[in-house]
Amino acid sequence: NRILYLLAMAYQVLYRKYRPRDFSEVAGQDHVVTVIRRQVENGRVAHAYLFSGPRGIGKTTVARLIAKAVNCANAASGSANKSIPCNVCESCLVFNSGQALNLIEIDAASNRGIDEIRELREAVRFAPVSGGKKVYIIDEVHQLTKEAFNALLKTLEEPPEHAIFILATTELDKVPQTIISRTQHFDFRRPRQEIITNRLMNIAEKE
Repeated sequence: NRILYLLAMAYQVLYRKYRPRDFSEVAGQDHVVTVIRRQVENGRVAHAYLFSGPRGIGKTTVARLIAKAVNCANAASGSANKSIPCNVCESCLVFNSGQALNLIEIDAASNRGIDEIRELREAVRFAPVSGGKKVYIIDEVHQLTKEAFNALLKTLEEPPEHAIFILATTELDKVPQTIISRTQHFDFRRPRQEIITNRLMNIAEKE
């Protein structure tokens, strides 16, 4: 029984085990990753992004990589031969452990009202931990109420320098144009079957 318990404790589901740790590992979204990586290298990351597309194609993963990259000690000096984020500095290690205080994820499906967005607006004024940037990821943002969208709009219009907002949605048509116009929009696409097959074969070989 003890052996079975230890095996169960050691097991990690594959999607967590093989979640991309830097931009080079993201599959099938080169049109997004190439632009964002260049922005990170040049220190010109936008204050707000909107990621749209079907479920399970990397929107939240890329959002987390942005958060890790803008807090990475070595990302700005990256090159084609270096991973971005670096995954070796103290900040990256904290992000990899899932304990980063500068990353705040909000599920709009269960936090869709104006009160939750007002709390966000109050919290965003506080400076990030150990410098860097505070990154707010709002998943399924289309589920916010009209009043919540209006409150969020005010924050997007005058964001503090230390904050970045990344909104993700599977239903772009439900996001108000006023919100879309204040963000840099990327449309994520379903990867080609060839890309998925190669990724699965690579994971199978490692396992």
